[in-house]
Amino acid sequence: MHILLSNDDGYFAPGLAALAEALTGLGEITVVAPEQNRSAASHSLTLDRPLFLRRADNGFHFVNGTPTDCVHLAVSGMLEKLPDIIVSGINRGANMGDDTIYSGTVAAATEGYLLGLPSIAISLTSFEGRHFATAGQVARELVARFIRDPIRQPVLLNVNVPDIPHDELRGTEVTRLGRRHKAEPVVPMTSPRNDTVFWIGAAGGAADAGPGTDFNAIERGCVSVTPLQIDLTHSAQLGVVRDWIK
Repeated sequence: MHILLSNDDGYFAPGLAALAEALTGLGEITVVAPEQNRSAASHSLTLDRPLFLRRADNGFHFVNGTPTDCVHLAVSGMLEKLPDIIVSGINRGANMGDDTIYSGTVAAATEGYLLGLPSIAISLTSFEGRHFATAGQVARELVARFIRDPIRQPVLLNVNVPDIPHDELRGTEVTRLGRRHKAEPVVPMTSPRNDTVFWIGAAGGAADAGPGTDFNAIERGCVSVTPLQIDLTHSAQLGVVRDWIK
């Protein structure tokens, strides 16, 4: 079993170290992560400059690019044989609902999925990051399950774990993505050079958080596992647009 790890918080992030430690013993582990924090990089590739691959003192590899770059480089150029599974994380902060569109953590796993490999994105649902070990144990349980009983097709799982001790988790639920309200307004500030600059506002609260959603599962102390797909076609509007385009 060969496991490729990546993230979007950077190769130095405590969540990545916790993930590598949690998966130790399940197989060969290779880590390829961004040189810097690339949170919210979404599914971007670097095409305007070359990428370098370097190795840190702890054995982790890092790339001067995005999470997607890391997985693409590892699978398409670095590794002699394909990994059996890709795990991205552990992200510090939730990736639920609309977050998945922006998330670099999810993007790294998505790149694996697009390359035909089973992939898991795993996030701890608070920025405090008090219980990375809980998310690490959940990741280990999922990878161990995959080893025992692999899903015989490419699969992309978005996993969110409450930031609580593992023995306080109230189970695991397979969920759908909820929806957030729109983000808070941008925050204007004045720079030391008297320029007006803007910070992107915080994510909005949950708008669709009913039963069956990732938001609802996390609120009740459960691990949320959401299978994702990449087909963005709005099938219900095909007929509407065909009529409109005539």
